[in-house]
Amino acid sequence: MEARLTTREEIAEFLVTAFPQTMCQVVEAANGASVVSREISRADLRPGGTVSGPVLMAVADVALYVATLSVIGIVPLTVTTSLNINFLRKPSSEARILGKCRLIKVGKALAVGEVALYSEDGPEMVAHAVGTYSIPPRRQAGEP
Repeated sequence: MEARLTTREEIAEFLVTAFPQTMCQVVEAANGASVVSREISRADLRPGGTVSGPVLMAVADVALYVATLSVIGIVPLTVTTSLNINFLRKPSSEARILGKCRLIKVGKALAVGEVALYSEDGPEMVAHAVGTYSIPPRRQAGEP
């Protein structure tokens, strides 16, 4: 059975219901691409007033997850198998972080994509990530 493309609204509702701790909003999701955003609070800052690495990694991870779900449908057990991030410049602590993802390849078992991270108030990339998601095997009708 072929997966149907999943809408931004369906993915956003799934994240709110199944993964509310993400703190990211789905801005766009279609055909293996996504844009997610995350508000930055004082709790997200490390000493020196910069957005912490774990927050940037979380935005990248969610952007990759959303892009993957936009192609394969809502498959909750799709999980991160690798995530490599390069921090390029200090993000603004006064603006949302945007993660813009595009999938490079989607196979039967893996999806690979890249994410450009930006402070919403600036044109320059603050970080770049490449990641892989593992897609669980689809069960056929009648299988347990």
